[in-house]
Amino acid sequence: MRRKISLIMTLSAWLLATGSHWDLVQTFAWGRMIAAYAQSMSLGDAIKKTFTAENLCGVCEVVNDAKQDQDASGAGAGKLDHKVQLAFAAAPIVVVSAPQGTPWRARDVLPPAAVSTAPPTPPPRVA
Repeated sequence: MRRKISLIMTLSAWLLATGSHWDLVQTFAWGRMIAAYAQSMSLGDAIKKTFTAENLCGVCEVVNDAKQDQDASGAGAGKLDHKVQLAFAAAPIVVVSAPQGTPWRARDVLPPAAVSTAPPTPPPRVA
């Protein structure tokens, strides 16, 4: 239950941050306009009249104003005037050499299984 609530809250915050709530309000207004126009004319004519720019209802005007305000206030907030370049500094070259005083032995190179000797006594047997 807690995961569902956090998912719903995250999705709601994302929709509000991107301005999608105005799209939902606009869709509601269009549906209401089509229903109102369809009472006095055919459905095709009602749809055409709904989506013409001359026939804006009060909700459509509020949504247009709100979207313009949001675009004007958010235009400079998230945009940069220059390109951001990320560069990584080259790692310094490190040369490691073996000490000169002690020579390498075969025991240092071979895996432990090859170096170890056989056990001194035979393994115990089950009677």
